Amino acid sequence: MTPHPATIALRLAALIFLVASCYPARILAADAPAAPPVVTVSQPIQRELVERDEFTGQFAAKEYVEIRARVSGYLTEIHFEDGQIVKEGDLLFVIDPRPYEATLAAARAQLAQANAQVDLATQQLSRSAELRKKDFEPASNYDQRVSDLKVATAATESAKAAIRSAELNVGFTRITAPLTGRISNHQVSVGNLVSGSDSAATPALTTIVSLDPIYFYFDMSEGDYLTYQRATAAGKLDEARDSSPVYVRLTDETEWPRRGLLNFIDNQVDRGAGTIRARATFPNSDFFVTPGQFGRIRIPASERYSAILIPDGAVVTDQSRKVVMTVKDDGTVEPKVVRPGPMTDDGLRIIRSGLAPTDRVIINGLVRARPGGKVTPQPGKIETAAQP
Repeated sequence: MTPHPATIALRLAALIFLVASCYPARILAADAPAAPPVVTVSQPIQRELVERDEFTGQFAAKEYVEIRARVSGYLTEIHFEDGQIVKEGDLLFVIDPRPYEATLAAARAQLAQANAQVDLATQQLSRSAELRKKDFEPASNYDQRVSDLKVATAATESAKAAIRSAELNVGFTRITAPLTGRISNHQVSVGNLVSGSDSAATPALTTIVSLDPIYFYFDMSEGDYLTYQRATAAGKLDEARDSSPVYVRLTDETEWPRRGLLNFIDNQVDRGAGTIRARATFPNSDFFVTPGQFGRIRIPASERYSAILIPDGAVVTDQSRKVVMTVKDDGTVEPKVVRPGPMTDDGLRIIRSGLAPTDRVIINGLVRARPGGKVTPQPGKIETAAQP
């Protein structure tokens, strides 16, 4: 049955009234502003510390010697085990000394013969002098006797020099360690002929490297070096060339167990790489560190001062700048451009400038913060990582 027109009109009026009564509430709900996002804030940590920079480098022996033969001959003896620690003066190799001992004996015989000639010439000169006084001998004979004595004396000196040379060659047949350190393997076996001639391409018999103390070489950028120069000139850092204390660790170490001294900085910057080489020396009495190993060095970059520390995650990058988001008293987000420094051992970032100790830094909820926008700050605490 079709509804009466009056009934349809009544129902339509009721529907319009219902819609009209709900519409203002929906408009108000849509126009109501959303609550500011919640972020966690905290003031920076202040702590007395010394900034330190880290560089990768390589250990090197303070002394490195190639052991070579100074005389030629057959190798007859080897007096060390490959890779062992040798002391200065230890016997390493023996070359057959018999040819040089024979040469030494011949030189000594020549000296005896020359001494006999000197004695004869002296006696003859003495007789000639007596005859010359009585004018029984011509002057030419006397002059000849004087010349004979000088020739015999020169022959004596020549024989003495030949003896010294022969003694040196006999000594060179016994090759000893010039320093204390670790020796490499022998490159020539017993029975081989070795050459002591400078022109001959004879390989080194072995090598020795010193181990205690040991050097550590590393390269720093021109920018880092310039920073140290500025700090030193301003009196904020001791002169690096005056043996500043530094620390080093091996690739598998987390602590810094070895303390040494920075004792050398090169006299020019490498034009190609834009770096300058520096060197530190470390004690190595247990011979644990081997030349050629890589390590990480930590050097002081400032004097002790009160530093401002924040979590590294609170620092954001804005193009080429580093920015920290802070919150004002009215809840407005204020970005601050900062100059960050290195990380500390407990995982916090040093802020060198741009941040005050009273600033409230956003440490959690950075994705919900917009510069100039409003946030709801909640107090938090900066957590530090456990030190190694």
